[in-house]
Amino acid sequence: MGTNFMVTLIVIVYLLFMLWIGWYSSTKITSNTDFMVAGRRLGPILMAGTLAATEIGGGSSLGVVQNGMSGFGLSASWYITTMGIAFVILSFVAPKFRAATVKTVPEFFRRRYGRECGLITAVIMFLPLVGLTAGQFIASAVILSTMLNLDYKLAVVIVAVVVTIYSIMGGLWSVTLTDFVQVFLIVIGMLIAVPYAMHYAGGWVNIRANIPEGTLDLFQGYDLFGIISLVVMYTATFSVGQEAVSRFYAARDERAAKSGAWLAALVNFIYAFVPTILGIITLALINMGKFDAELFAKVGARYALPVLAINTMPALICGLLFAGVISATMSSSDSDLLGAGSIFANDIYKAVLKPDASSESVMRVTKLVMCLVGIASMLIALFNTKSIVSILMFCFTLRAAGSFFPYVLGHYWKKASKAGTIASLLAGTIVVLYLEHVSGGVLFGIKFSQPILPGLAAALLGFVIFSYLLPPAVETTELMPEEDD
Repeated sequence: MGTNFMVTLIVIVYLLFMLWIGWYSSTKITSNTDFMVAGRRLGPILMAGTLAATEIGGGSSLGVVQNGMSGFGLSASWYITTMGIAFVILSFVAPKFRAATVKTVPEFFRRRYGRECGLITAVIMFLPLVGLTAGQFIASAVILSTMLNLDYKLAVVIVAVVVTIYSIMGGLWSVTLTDFVQVFLIVIGMLIAVPYAMHYAGGWVNIRANIPEGTLDLFQGYDLFGIISLVVMYTATFSVGQEAVSRFYAARDERAAKSGAWLAALVNFIYAFVPTILGIITLALINMGKFDAELFAKVGARYALPVLAINTMPALICGLLFAGVISATMSSSDSDLLGAGSIFANDIYKAVLKPDASSESVMRVTKLVMCLVGIASMLIALFNTKSIVSILMFCFTLRAAGSFFPYVLGHYWKKASKAGTIASLLAGTIVVLYLEHVSGGVLFGIKFSQPILPGLAAALLGFVIFSYLLPPAVETTELMPEEDD
C-alpha cells in the first residue's frame, strides 16, 4: 500500500506540474506565431530538449523494452540510435528550414508550389497525426493502468485530458517547456532503473548466463539494410513531420537550429541502450524463473517495463521511472496534437476556408481542432490493440514518402514545379498504402520490410519527371509572400 501510494503521489504531482506549465505558458502567448512556433525564440538547449523529447516516445520506451526481451536483444537499440543519425543528417539542412520562416510544412508547399499542393500536403499530414497521438496515448495509459491498478480505459481518458489541456493552453511554449522537463525525467529515470534491475537479477554475469546466444549481437534483429531503412525513414519523416520540423521553425536563428539538432542526436545516442538493456534484463529474469512468462502472455509484452519496475525498485525510484516514461509518451503526443491543430488552422481554415481570418481567429481554430483531435485519438486508443511501434512506423511512412523530396529539394532546386510536387505526393502515398494494405509488402515480386524505400523511389521519379515535363513558370526557390501574424 505504501509503495503504491508513493508512486501514485509522484505521478499526480508530475501531472499537476505539467498543467501548471501549460497555464504559465499561456501567459506568454500574444499571437498565433507565439502559439504555433514559440515566437521563433528557442535557443539550442531548449530546442534540443524539445526535439529529443518529441521523438523519444512510447515506441522508444515501452516498445524498445518489449523488443529487447522479445528476440531483438541489443539490436533493439537501433530503433533509437538511427533517430540520432537522422538528427545529424538534418543538422545540415536545418538552417534552410529555419530561414524559410514558415509555421507549417504545408505552408511551405503552398508558398513554394501553390494552393493545391499546400492543401494536398495538409490532408496527407493531418490524418497520420491523429494515429501518432493515439499511439502515444496508448503507451501512457499502459503505464498508468499498470502502475495504479486502474482500468486501462480510465487511464486513457486521464492521459488524453491532461495532455490536451496543457497543450491547448500554451501551444508550442508549453510543449517546449514540458518537453524540457520530460526529456530529463525519462533519461534519468531509465538510467537509475538499470542498476536496480541488474541487482535484482544478480549482476551482469548472471544476466548473460540466462539469455539466449546472440542476444548481445547488435545485428540480431536488424541487418545493415534494415538499419539504413530506419535512417531513411526517420530522416524523411523528421524533415516533414510537423511535430519535429516545427522546432526548426521555432529556433532563434539558423545557428540555433543546427546546434539543436546535434544536441538532440547526442541525447538519442546516450539513451538508445538504456531501455534495450532493461528489456534484456527482463528476458533474463523470465529465464531465471523470477518472472512468470505467463504474466506477459496474459497482459502483453508491452507491460514488461512496468512489471520490471514494480518488482525490482523502491517506491520513490519506481515513481520517478513511471513519471519519466509517461513523460516520454506525453512529450510526443502533445507535439502531435499541436501539429494537427496548426496544420488544420493554418493550411485548411486560413488558407482555404477563410483567407481573411485574423490571428486570434486562427489561434481559436487551432485550439478547437486540438481538442477534437485529442478526443478522436482518445477513442482510437480506447479500442486499439496493435503494437505501439507498428502504429508509429506506418504513420511515419505514410506522410513522409510523398512529401520529402518536394520539401527538402524545394529549398535548393529552382526547377521544382507544382506538377512534380503533386506527382510526388500522390505516387509516394499510393505506393505506401498499396504495400501496407494490399500486397503485404510485395512490389514487382520483391518483399519490402519497410515501404518507405519504394515509396520514396516512386515519389522521386514522379517529382523529377513531372518537374521537367511541366516546369515552373518562374525558376526560383523564393517563397511567395504571406503575412506572418
